[in-house]
Amino acid sequence: MSVSTAACDQSVCTPLPVLGRDVTVPLVTGGEVTYAALDYAASAPALQRVWDDVAAYAPYYGSVHRGAGYLSQLSTDLFENARGTVAEFLGCRPADQVVFTRSTTDSLNLLARALPAGCQVFVFETEHHASLLPWQDADVTYLDAPRTPRQAVETLERALADRDPHGPALVCVTGASNVTGELWPVRELAAAAHAHGARIVLDAAQLVPHHPVDVSDLDVDWIAFSGHKLYAPFGSGVLAGRADWLRAAEPYLAGGGASRKVSRRPDGGVDVEWHDSAARHEAGSPNVIGVHSIASACKALTEAGWDTLVAREQHLVRAVREGLAEVPEVRILSLFGDDAPRVGVISFVVEGWNSSHFAAALSAEYGIGVRDGLFCAHPLVRTLLGTDPQTQGECGAPEAAPGEKSLNAIRVSFGAGTPDEHVERFVKAVKELVRDGAKWRYRTEEGRCVPAV
Repeated sequence: MSVSTAACDQSVCTPLPVLGRDVTVPLVTGGEVTYAALDYAASAPALQRVWDDVAAYAPYYGSVHRGAGYLSQLSTDLFENARGTVAEFLGCRPADQVVFTRSTTDSLNLLARALPAGCQVFVFETEHHASLLPWQDADVTYLDAPRTPRQAVETLERALADRDPHGPALVCVTGASNVTGELWPVRELAAAAHAHGARIVLDAAQLVPHHPVDVSDLDVDWIAFSGHKLYAPFGSGVLAGRADWLRAAEPYLAGGGASRKVSRRPDGGVDVEWHDSAARHEAGSPNVIGVHSIASACKALTEAGWDTLVAREQHLVRAVREGLAEVPEVRILSLFGDDAPRVGVISFVVEGWNSSHFAAALSAEYGIGVRDGLFCAHPLVRTLLGTDPQTQGECGAPEAAPGEKSLNAIRVSFGAGTPDEHVERFVKAVKELVRDGAKWRYRTEEGRCVPAV
C-alpha cells in the first residue's frame, strides 16, 4: 500500500467543508480564537455534505424493513441502498456481505463471536484495543511489535508456520496505526495469511478516512471501520467481507430483524429460524441515519477525488513533521522510521514536559485540540516510549501532574477538513511552549491536567 507523493496545488487542494470550522473557543489568557480541531483520529467532524444529507432525510425518517407506510418504505430503500454504496466504496467482492454495526469495536467483537470452533487468532501487540482485545475467548497469539514492514510479514509467517494447519485461523491487522499513522503492509500480510490457510481481517478505522481502500485488491477477508472516523459521527460502523462464517454463527444479538420465523414448540419452548443475510447480525431497529451518513461520506470522499485528498493530507503531514523536527526537545514516535508512508496521525513526546500538561496548554492558551495518553493502544505506546508494561496509565487520562514524569504521549491528527492555518498554529504553539513555557498555571483534577483557577 502506497501513499501518493504528488505535489498539492493549493489552488484546488482546499479543505472539505466540515461542521465546526468556524467555532470559537475562549483562551485562559483572554479573548477567543477559532478552534483548531486536531484530534481527527479520535472522531472526525461531520462533513458539511453529510450533515446536509442527514438534514434533508430527517423529515422522512421512518421504521426500517417492517413498515408498510411510505416513509418506512423510503427509509428501507435508503438503508439497503447504503450497502451498495459502502460495498462499492470498499471494492467488495460480489458475494461479500456488508453488515452495519455501531463502530469498529462493535464490528470486531461481532466477528469474534462468529469464529468457528477451535479458531486460532494472530494479532500484533501494536493494535488498538478494539482489534487487540475481542479475541480473548479464542486461542489467541499476540505477536511482538515489528520494526519494519518486512519484519511484520516475517513475524506473521513464522507464527503461522507453527500453527495447526488443519484448523481455522484468523489474522487481525491494522491498516494505519492510530498512534504513529504508519501504513502497514496489508497486501503482503494477507498473502502470508492465505498461504498458510488463514483468513485476515483489516482494522481500517484509521485508513478509510485518509486513503482509498480496495478489499479485492488487498485480498483481505473482512474489513471494519467506524462512521465517526469517516466524517459521519452518527453512531454507525461497518463489517464487510466473506459471508460464510457470519452465516454459520449465532446472531450477534437476538431479536427482531435477525429472525425470519419464530414459533412455539409443543413443549412450550421457542424455535427460531434466523436470516442468513446481513440482517442476521443487525437485530433491533437499525440506525438508518448513521448508515445514511456513512454512505454520504463515502460518496463525498469519492467525488472529491482520492488523489487530491491524499496529496493535500501529505502536504499537511510534511508541514507538521518538518516543523516538529526543528524542535530538538520533540521526539516523534515511530515503528518503521521516518521514511515510512503514513497518514495524518503523528504522536510525540516533549523532553521536560508531562504530555497532559502540554496538551492542556495547547488547548487553553492556543485553542488547539489534540489528544494525550496511551490512545487505547497501551502495549504499542509503552513499547515506543520504552516504559515498563506493568506501569499504570489510563486510556487518554494520564495521572501524572504537571512537572512529573509522563508515561504518555501527545497525538496530533488531521484530515480532509483541516485548513493549513490549524497545523501552522499548532507548529508555532509547540515551538513557543518549548521555548517560553506555559503562560498559565495548571493542576491535576480527576486525572486530567487543567488550568488552575
